[in-house]
Amino acid sequence: MTNIGKLIKLMGPYKKDLVIACLLVAIETGFELIIPTMMADLIDNGIANADTAYMLGKGMQMAICALLALATGLTYARFAARAAYGWGAAIREKEYENLQAFAFSNIDKYETSSLITRLTSDITVMQNTINNGLRPLVRAPVMLVLGLLFSFSMNGELAITFIILTPILGIVLFTIVRRVAPMYSIMQKTVDDLNSVVEENLRAIRTVKAFVRGEYEEEKFGKVNEKLCQTASRTNSMAVLNMPLFQAVMYTCVLSLMFFGGLMILNAKLQVGELTGFLSYVMQVLNSMMMLSNVFLLLSRSLASAARISSVLDEVPDMKETEAPITKMKSWDIEFRNASFRYSSDASVDTLSHINIKIPQGHTIGILGGTGSGKSSLVQLIDRLYDAEEGEVLIGGINVKDYSLYTLRENVAMVLQKNLLFSGTIRDNLKWGNKDASDEELWEAVDKAGAGEFLRHFPLGLDTDLGQGGVNVSGGQKQRLCIARALLKNPKIIIFDDSTSAVDSATETLIRNNLHKLKGITKIFIAQRISSVIDADTIIVLHDGKVAETGTHSSLMAENGIYKEIYESQMKGGVL
Repeated sequence: MTNIGKLIKLMGPYKKDLVIACLLVAIETGFELIIPTMMADLIDNGIANADTAYMLGKGMQMAICALLALATGLTYARFAARAAYGWGAAIREKEYENLQAFAFSNIDKYETSSLITRLTSDITVMQNTINNGLRPLVRAPVMLVLGLLFSFSMNGELAITFIILTPILGIVLFTIVRRVAPMYSIMQKTVDDLNSVVEENLRAIRTVKAFVRGEYEEEKFGKVNEKLCQTASRTNSMAVLNMPLFQAVMYTCVLSLMFFGGLMILNAKLQVGELTGFLSYVMQVLNSMMMLSNVFLLLSRSLASAARISSVLDEVPDMKETEAPITKMKSWDIEFRNASFRYSSDASVDTLSHINIKIPQGHTIGILGGTGSGKSSLVQLIDRLYDAEEGEVLIGGINVKDYSLYTLRENVAMVLQKNLLFSGTIRDNLKWGNKDASDEELWEAVDKAGAGEFLRHFPLGLDTDLGQGGVNVSGGQKQRLCIARALLKNPKIIIFDDSTSAVDSATETLIRNNLHKLKGITKIFIAQRISSVIDADTIIVLHDGKVAETGTHSSLMAENGIYKEIYESQMKGGVL
């Protein structure tokens, strides 16, 4: 319940709607509870005495009460819907806001499919708790208290019979909820697994079709879908026991009351109208308790979802700013000072170990190394996508942790190894670099990135729609658009993480020559091909997370080390 209490605090202005909805339910219940008393009077005084005027008067009063109950019920629905969906929107917004503040290390703790489920399905469960559960949750206690008062006022002996059977309903409810509650957590986790399979398949649909693995994917989906079906079936088969068990107790109670009530009528201790009104109260109270039992099942499921949502909201971002962060970068030389890094605290070996590098402002740096040598990890420490576990990373002599994240990332542009474009037009994507860029600035960046040659052949030019994830352009075209987007930031430091791997050598040479013309910008190239870094001011060779060699092309060739081996292997393979 603690987790639900935290989420209730996010309701904000919708708390007023929730309170009004609760009051309307209480008023509606009050109108409904008056009707059985009027019915008893109608039977015992109107029908028994054949008093038509009395019957019409009581009937009119009952009709007014029913209409008022209907009106308050309809009004309640409006306020309850506003409270439920407004609350859901507030939770979703807060959860998404927290996700944006996460460091990569925080995001790595969750599967993408699980985060999607927590933003959608779990929040829907919370909304349904208010939509379907608020009315019986308020109505049942009011009905129970008032129903008992009215029933005792009508006949104390029959009321005792009713009270004796009530604890049985509580035992039934407790037993079912205790068994079902853990099963809801398992079911939501299975929904995560299902979403994971669907997301992976859709993201890699071209690969699936290229390798004719459709049947395999169908089989994989079928297994997780069947698992969800079985989990949901087991959970709901236990939950639905609630209804028949409650009905069994309810009808046992009704039969007992009719039996004892009939004996009392025969002994002239009770009138027929009183028994009719009493049974109406009993049915209303028992039905409200049956609905309340369903609310407890909803609450059991919402507790599981609330815990999953709260884990995201309570996750403390690993990336924090200092109390008074620096908001201006005066110089942009880079230094790695005995920096070490590992992705997980449980890892037995550091991804990067004791890195000591100095990169002067405005220089061009090339980074080479085999797969897993730590090239991408190294540059991700510069703009704090990750933080060094030991040592320091400095820009302009200042630890990157002392800069505000906005200042740091606004001055550092990175073309990631995995190029990503968003749905929308080319113009929309390029303006991620500079939202106020003019068409002239856009075309200038596009030409520097070598994208102008193909972009000018598109009928719509900058307004060409890319489709989701940029599916309407090739890998090489996507890389060049990502480079153009980074250039539009006018950064102080720009990092290219193997970002020309999908373009031909001639286009790569054109891009490299254009980038070399950029003055005053520190440029870092990560590459597999030596041709991409051969003209760099300094070339750094990484091996097993350590700096193996540093120097220019000519000095490294003279050392007869790893760099020369790579060069000779690529020369023989015709890579250069």
